[in-house]
Amino acid sequence: MNRSSTLENTTASAYRNAEGFVPQRAAYIETAAITANVRALRRAATGSKLMAVLKADGYGHGIVPAALAALEGGADYLGTAVLEEAFAVRAAGITAPLFSWLCAPGAPYARAISEDIELAAYSLGQLRDIADAGALAGMVPRIHLKIDTGMWRGGAAPSDWPQLCAAARELEIDGRIRVLGVWSHLACADEPGNVSVPAQLEVFRVAIATARALGLEPQLCHIANSAATLASPEAHFDMVRPGLAVYGVNPLAEEDRGSCPALRPAMTLGAAVVQTKRAPAGAGVSYGHTETTARETTLAVVPLGYADGVFRGASSAGPVRIGSQDYRVLGRVCMDQFVIDVGDDAVAAGDAALLFGPGDSGEPHVEAWARAAGTIPYEVLTRIGSRVPRIYL
Repeated sequence: MNRSSTLENTTASAYRNAEGFVPQRAAYIETAAITANVRALRRAATGSKLMAVLKADGYGHGIVPAALAALEGGADYLGTAVLEEAFAVRAAGITAPLFSWLCAPGAPYARAISEDIELAAYSLGQLRDIADAGALAGMVPRIHLKIDTGMWRGGAAPSDWPQLCAAARELEIDGRIRVLGVWSHLACADEPGNVSVPAQLEVFRVAIATARALGLEPQLCHIANSAATLASPEAHFDMVRPGLAVYGVNPLAEEDRGSCPALRPAMTLGAAVVQTKRAPAGAGVSYGHTETTARETTLAVVPLGYADGVFRGASSAGPVRIGSQDYRVLGRVCMDQFVIDVGDDAVAAGDAALLFGPGDSGEPHVEAWARAAGTIPYEVLTRIGSRVPRIYL
C-alpha cells in the first residue's frame, strides 16, 4: 500500500477505534516483511536453529504480531529479555519454545516454569532459586547457563564457570533441573574484523567443553546476534539469536554487508501534517529560535514529538518525506510536534509526512534518523511510544 498519500486513505482506515477515529500519527507494521526476514536469516544460518528475539515489545513493532510473523517465517524459538514479555507471548496462546534471560532476585520463576518458559542462569544463587521454583511448580525447569565470554555484562565469569556447571550437574542428577543450553553474547559482532570476536568465540568453545567434561549435555549452544548471524558463520553453533535483523535492519556497516541477504524494514513511521502557514524571512522557529527562516516560506507542522519517540537530538536534522520531496526538521523537536520548511511546495494539512520506512515512497530509512539523532537504529525503533498506534498491514 502507498503510505505517501494522506493518512486518511485505506491504509490508515485499517485502524479505527470504537468511534471510528483514524489516527493522525501511526507506525505501519508490515508483518509479511518480518516473516520474509526470518526466512532469509534462516537461510543465512543453514544448519542452525533460529531464535527470533522479541524484547522491547518486538523492537517496537508489537510483541505478539512480531512473534506470529516470525513463527510463520520458520523461527524455532522465541526470546524475550524480561519475563513480563514472555508472559505476554504465552497469554496470546503462543506455545512455541520460549526463552527469557534477564531476571532479578525474587522473579516469578515458578510462574515462568509453569508456563513452559526456559530460563537463563548466571550464578549459583540464581540456579538454586530456579530449582526451588521448579519444585514449587511441580515441574523440571529447563535452563540455559550463561558464560561471560568477554563483554563483562551478564553471565558467569570464566573463573566461576566450572563451579556453576558442577552445581548444575548435581541439580540435574537430582532431577531438579535440566540444562538445555549454554549461551553468551558478542560485544563487537557488528565489526567483523574486531579481534574480540574470535577471542570471545574461543572462550565460548572452552566453556562448552568444560560443561560437557563436567557431565552436562547442552543441546543448544548459542552466541550469535543479528550481526554474527549475517557475517560470522563460525559463531552460529546450534542456534542463532537475531533481533534487529528480524525487523529488517542490518546492523552491519554498508562496507561489511558483502553477500548478506536483503532485509526489508517492517516499520514505516508517519503522521498527517496538521497545519501549514506562510512565514516571513527571519522568523524564529520552535523553542529557543535555534533556527530562523532564510526567506519567506511555508512551514508545516507534523504531530510527532519526543513524547512519541522522535529524538530531540534530531532537531534541525531529522529527515522527512512528503510526496516526492525531502525535507528536514527545522528548529527543535517539541514534545508533541515539530516543524519543517517546505518552501513554496504545495504541501497541505492532511498530507502524509514519512519519517522512515522501507523506502518504497522514497522515505528515509531508520538509519538516517539514527544518524540525525546521534544514536543507533535499535533505539529509534524501540523508543516509538504508546501514543503512536501500530497498524498491521
